[in-house]
Amino acid sequence: MKKYKVNVNGNAYEVEIELISESEAKTAAPAAAPAAAPAGAGEQVKAPMPGTILSVNVNVGDTVKEGQILMILEAMKMENEIMAGASGKVTSVAVTKGQSVESGTVLCTIA
Repeated sequence: MKKYKVNVNGNAYEVEIELISESEAKTAAPAAAPAAAPAGAGEQVKAPMPGTILSVNVNVGDTVKEGQILMILEAMKMENEIMAGASGKVTSVAVTKGQSVESGTVLCTIA
């Protein structure tokens, strides 16, 4: 175990870090299974972090391709492109330009 002093926004913290093997890391923090969406609901695109929606590039009824930029989310003064995880039709847009969102907020749905 190693101790480090970390300064975050002017606040000093002392942290301890333990080196573990890769196999221990996999068993210590198993990946959470995604929540099942209701049948026919489509893919929900969620905010990966809290921030403000700078632009919404799609409307309900638009056909999108995987990797297409759906909207821009500003977080910590950085612009993050929110992209479609799959091709399909936009069935709902749950946010508007200028809206603040929390991590995990549903932004839109693609079916």
